[in-house]
Amino acid sequence: MSDWTIRRDDLTHPDVLALLDLHLRAAHENSPPGSVYALDISGLRDPSVTLWTLWEDRTLLGMGALKALGDAEGEVKSMRTAPAHLRRGVAGALLDHLITEARARGYRRLSLETGTDAPFEAAHALYERAGFVECAPFGAYHDTVFARYFTKVL
Repeated sequence: MSDWTIRRDDLTHPDVLALLDLHLRAAHENSPPGSVYALDISGLRDPSVTLWTLWEDRTLLGMGALKALGDAEGEVKSMRTAPAHLRRGVAGALLDHLITEARARGYRRLSLETGTDAPFEAAHALYERAGFVECAPFGAYHDTVFARYFTKVL
């Protein structure tokens, strides 16, 4: 973990684009139509979104983004660990970075939306370990049978 580097990303590296593609494909494979809120490249390039990637030397380990929602609130987006690096603490390191960045920006709350079924159980556990609690839909989200919402007061 000490050789890991977190960088603000510009979405041009082929490995980052490949991980984003995997993320989007998995979102569509594991979510019913109309319940996919994952950001594509244009969504991640929106000025309200900042993406960070985690590297070990020249190897991409994962990514995570922070979206500004206004009213001192932010949203966790695009959390994905590269499959070869699961269970190494990548997602936890990225989430810690996003929480730290949210606090530095003066956010009072950080929220997220995720799925409900088995492929999302590891994410639920990660967010709960980090102090997130379930909440009602926020921002532009609406209540769906498939979505779970979490929030953390900073």
